[in-house]
Amino acid sequence: MGAGEVKRWIVVYVVVLLALNLGVNVNAQQVPCYFIFGDSLVDNGNNNNIQSLARANYLPYGIDYPDGPTGRFSNGKTTVDVIAELLGFDDYIPPYASARGEDILKGVNYASAAAGIREETGQQLGARITFGGQVNNYRNTVQQVVQILGDENSAANYLSKCIYSIGLGSNDYLNNYFMPQYYSTSRQFNPEQYADVLIQQYTQQLKSLYDYGARKFVLIGVGQIGCSPNALAQNSPDGRTCAENINNANKLFNNRLKGLVDEFNGNTPDAKFIYINAYDIFQDLIDNPSAFGFRVTNAGCCGVGRNNGQITCLPLQNPCQNRDEYLFWDAFHPGEAANIVVGRRSYRAESSSDAYPFDIQRLAQL
Repeated sequence: MGAGEVKRWIVVYVVVLLALNLGVNVNAQQVPCYFIFGDSLVDNGNNNNIQSLARANYLPYGIDYPDGPTGRFSNGKTTVDVIAELLGFDDYIPPYASARGEDILKGVNYASAAAGIREETGQQLGARITFGGQVNNYRNTVQQVVQILGDENSAANYLSKCIYSIGLGSNDYLNNYFMPQYYSTSRQFNPEQYADVLIQQYTQQLKSLYDYGARKFVLIGVGQIGCSPNALAQNSPDGRTCAENINNANKLFNNRLKGLVDEFNGNTPDAKFIYINAYDIFQDLIDNPSAFGFRVTNAGCCGVGRNNGQITCLPLQNPCQNRDEYLFWDAFHPGEAANIVVGRRSYRAESSSDAYPFDIQRLAQL
């Protein structure tokens, strides 16, 4: 074997070693913990044992999830499950209702179906853990982290490296503002004023999280509630045209939420805030369904009535067979196939508008 061949073999050997090492690093856990605040889009069991109509701990919910029905409002994974996988966690983040001991060190999911930014939001559905209640539960977790790690400084250093995902606001429209038979907010505020009120309350809760150690924030915008099977069933003459009055109100909130990212990034130099444009990611799925394998975008895979959107998925109801071809699983919630796309694009932006000023992958690296 000549000297040239030896050099070539050395180069090949080094490249193979690098590839192997890169493979290991790609799958490594990128942050120590992941804390999740939200509503039914990401609830994974916190409502299971409370007096609420907003529960999903029965089949066919979870029909495609390895553990069956867990309380997830999906046939399978939620967006935060997908993000947890991409962040390198070897298991999904446990719900606050069952997180115990050192399990909390990898993060906790505080999300609660029907929860909103406002305290009264969702009350017609019974008990739920509001954004304020979720932040209080996080404070309890922080006290436990201090006990486990030994002192406040160690806990603060640990928590500063974690990712905090916040996705609320949908129910403040769905189960408040656009439900005038139960709530007076639409008579008290025009859509611009209501968005301002929501953002003011949202800001206070973010400040509380910051005071309790959060430094890497992911603020997730509200999707097109006006395009859900429920909104189409109630408002759409043809069962396809989205309710623009609802979507326009959602956009007002999202624009202010994106502005909040700039405000916090300017005033809290030791923290980083990003905005995930769930609205436009979802718009992409609606506008180009076949590019993502979807065939039905205006009806739930499981549900009752017009667009399978008038009543949500009932216990032991038979859902559609071709679940991955439906954008929506039920009257309100995307199915696993859509959640995979939204989760993936939240983690690693595929369009310049997906995340601002950058994506979750970059946030994890900071």
